[in-house]
Amino acid sequence: MTTLKSKLQADLNAAIKGRDELRSSTLRMTLAAVTKEEVAGKEKRELSDDEVQKVITREAKKRREAADAFAQGNRPEQAERERAEGEVLAEYLPKQLSDDELERIVAEAVAEAKAAGAEGPRAMGQVMKTVNPKVAGQAEGGRVAATVKRLLAGG
Repeated sequence: MTTLKSKLQADLNAAIKGRDELRSSTLRMTLAAVTKEEVAGKEKRELSDDEVQKVITREAKKRREAADAFAQGNRPEQAERERAEGEVLAEYLPKQLSDDELERIVAEAVAEAKAAGAEGPRAMGQVMKTVNPKVAGQAEGGRVAATVKRLLAGG
């Protein structure tokens, strides 16, 4: 078992023993998603820590989207529950980059692209290709893309 998956399992057991309903249900759903990913495809396989990390990231994103949907649907208690589940999952994810850190990384990539002769919106793909490996798991794709667009537009 991968170290991250075994940590999730150990934390689930501790949450069950401590009667922490929120934490235990969140970890149970996340472990179910990991298991589903392991058995998807032609044969069962063990996920690496990076793959487990991607599953946790996907689950956290689902919680954020659900919280927004519940908030818009005037269901604040459900929205709060989804946010709380997202916070539990955030403990297992790498620390997110601040806006300033993200902007600095993107600005460097934009400068590189301009030096290579690519400018304006057409440079978007080239800049994203440079930025994505540097921020993998530390910033959401939509947030990165918005920053790249803004800096390419001269913002």
